[in-house]
Formats: sequence, structure tokens, C-alpha cells
Amino acid sequence: METLQKNTQKQIGAFVADDFRTAAVFSKYKIDFCCNGNRTIEEACDKKGIDSNRLVEELDAVLNSKTDTSIDYKSWPLDLLAEYIEKKHHRYVEEKIPVLRQFLDKLCRVHGANHPELFKINELFTASAGELTAHMKKEELILFPFVKRMVKAKLDHVAIQSPQFGTVENPIAMMMQEHDTEGERFREIAVLTDNYTPPADACNTYKVTFAMLDEFEKDLHLHIHLENNILFPEAIKLEQQFD
Repeated sequence: METLQKNTQKQIGAFVADDFRTAAVFSKYKIDFCCNGNRTIEEACDKKGIDSNRLVEELDAVLNSKTDTSIDYKSWPLDLLAEYIEKKHHRYVEEKIPVLRQFLDKLCRVHGANHPELFKINELFTASAGELTAHMKKEELILFPFVKRMVKAKLDHVAIQSPQFGTVENPIAMMMQEHDTEGERFREIAVLTDNYTPPADACNTYKVTFAMLDEFEKDLHLHIHLENNILFPEAIKLEQQFD
């Protein structure tokens, strides 16, 4: 019981940072582990009326299960993690956006009369697509290069020139605010799509589009988690070592 009590005081983001397999448990209970990963399990459970001990027991079961599929992102060098996020998650977003926009436009034309919520879903996704594209470019051109320079400077035992943005905490604060905005947009999309459940009269395009939106949100959750809970706090710690 002491272990359970201790774990309910642990932040959600820390659980997922230690082992991403726990994300599936939080997702099951609709607990946001990326944008709101700084809450304790107890806080999140109280808000949703969930038995925290039951949740922790499920987390323990996942953590104690033997598997080689869990990736320990926390152990990665920061420059590798930044590169991975860009090559895997940024490219994923870039590839899926045009396909989803095309499909959503088609659904609005064909099914919009019977399902007017499609227009709002399309509007939300289009806004998210534009914001995410700009967001990723800022990371690729400003934040990630500075993280990589810090890693190299640390390895070479040399000082690093202060960036134009002052401290790495400034762009990180902006990125986290933008993460919150996109997380909120997708929560709204999830509600409008009944958690990506296609209606009875859905055609194949309808079903595929909802499945793709579901996958897009899951990828976005991992993407945001890697930044908010691992890359960003570690980058702040690394910068402080140069003081």
C-alpha cells in the first residue's frame, strides 16, 4: 500500500518518460499524459473520479511485464532525440496532413449535409495543420539546432555563445504553449468524432479518415510527450551547466 501511495504522488509525465508503455494505461482512462503531464496521478484521478489505486495497479502490471519493445527515450543523447523527433514525428505530420485534408474536404462535400459536424472537424484540423507546420519549422530552425550545439559544446568542453532568444527556456515556453493549443484542438476533434467512431452510414473513405485522425492524435501525443517530458527539461538542465 505504501508503494501505491507513493506512486499516486508521482507525476504522469514522469511515469511515461520512464516507460512509454504506461501511456496506453493513461489513454485508456482518457488522462492526458503529454500536455498535462505535470499533474500527479492522484490529481488526475480525483478530477475524473477514478480509483487511483486501481490505475496504479494497472501501471505496475505494465511496468513489471517483460518486453523488449519499450524504447528508453530518456537514455538517449539530446541531439539524437531531437533528430529522431524531426525525422520520425515531423515527417509523419508532413506526410499525413495533405492526405487528411483531401479526405476531410471530400467527406464535407459528400456527407456534410447529413453530418454537419464534419465541417467543424475539417476547420479544426486545417487550423492544426497550419499551426503544426509553422511550429515544427521553428523547432527545426531555432530550438533543435541550439540543443545540438549545446550537446557538442559539452562534449568538446567549450563555452557556448548565448543565443538571440536569451535562454532556451524562452522558445521552450512558446513551444509548450503551442502544444497545449494543439492538444485542445484534438480533444475537440475526438469529441466531435465520438472518439473516432464512424457513423453507421460511413463509406470506406469516412472510416479510413477517422482511423487516420485517431492515429494522427496518438502520434501527436507521443511527439509532445518526448518534447515536454524529456527533451525540453533536459535541454534546460544542460544549458544551466554552462553558467
